[in-house]
Amino acid sequence: MKKKIILSLSLVIASLTPFCQTIPSEIKPRMRVIVDNDFSGDPDGLFQMAHLLLSPSVDIRGIIGSHLSVKDGFDPSTTQAENAAKKAKELLQIMNLEGKVPVVAGSNTGMTDDNTPVKSAGVDLIINEALRTDTKQPLYVLCGAGLTEIASALLTKPEIAGKITLIWIGGPEYTDIALPPPGYSKVEYNLNIDPNAAMAVFNKTAVKLWQIPRNVYRQALFPYSHLVTKVKPQGKLGEYLYKELHTLMSRVGRIGETYILGDSPLVLFTALQSYFEADPSSSFYVVKQAPKINSDGQYQYNYDGRNIRVYTQIDNYLMFSDFLAKLEMNNK
Repeated sequence: MKKKIILSLSLVIASLTPFCQTIPSEIKPRMRVIVDNDFSGDPDGLFQMAHLLLSPSVDIRGIIGSHLSVKDGFDPSTTQAENAAKKAKELLQIMNLEGKVPVVAGSNTGMTDDNTPVKSAGVDLIINEALRTDTKQPLYVLCGAGLTEIASALLTKPEIAGKITLIWIGGPEYTDIALPPPGYSKVEYNLNIDPNAAMAVFNKTAVKLWQIPRNVYRQALFPYSHLVTKVKPQGKLGEYLYKELHTLMSRVGRIGETYILGDSPLVLFTALQSYFEADPSSSFYVVKQAPKINSDGQYQYNYDGRNIRVYTQIDNYLMFSDFLAKLEMNNK
């Protein structure tokens, strides 16, 4: 009877993640993460989510589908957050993980000002997880789009600021570090999704912040040749990711031979931290005083700004070689 119970438990654990059947048993979760992304928008979020779901060192406590800018070209609807949650569930189904990770929709709209939080299931998810007292594992909130949910959670319960590390893909270049790219948008894309939320996080909260600004997430260039030869052949998941990105590239046209998978550093900075003195030690950052963000989406020096990490270079080799290897292992 004892052997049967142990066998049953093993089967349950193995069913949680396909990849866990091919990894050493020594690799166990060492951090909690909540993923907040605009999955009905740029497909880079789906690549990031798939990679994270294949990473056994993280305990994914929930996935939040978040909104885009109003009438965004990726999804011009008024139900962007709900659509994002549906895309996340679609990915889980493809990976045979349906129902294994909570998926909720955030707010379909941004904050009306930098003082008034929105209410959503996504906000509740962040607050409830941050207030847990039954675990000492660090909690990372991974934002690959706007900051509506995390800003609202921090404004609603300011005491959770000390319990979270926020990793955000977004914000323009810092002029002392890098120049903006040719033809750049004055207000960076993710910041522009909800400028009020960005103002709240930078100007009004004390949350620990690791920022990956535009000049750095643009480094995450993934070649089309790898999409065809190394992603597409890897079973249902590889075919799904290939179609999502290939369809977009075909629709846009004249896109060149690379695509920016700009949300993938969210995996690099969590699941792929060093084993000794854990940290994303193969990427580089500077410590800066957090600037104020103005209503026009630009930085202003803040004499009272807390120290934040601003990444300057990412380890693309580790990030993408790990992703491709896990895709292949998952398909065996």
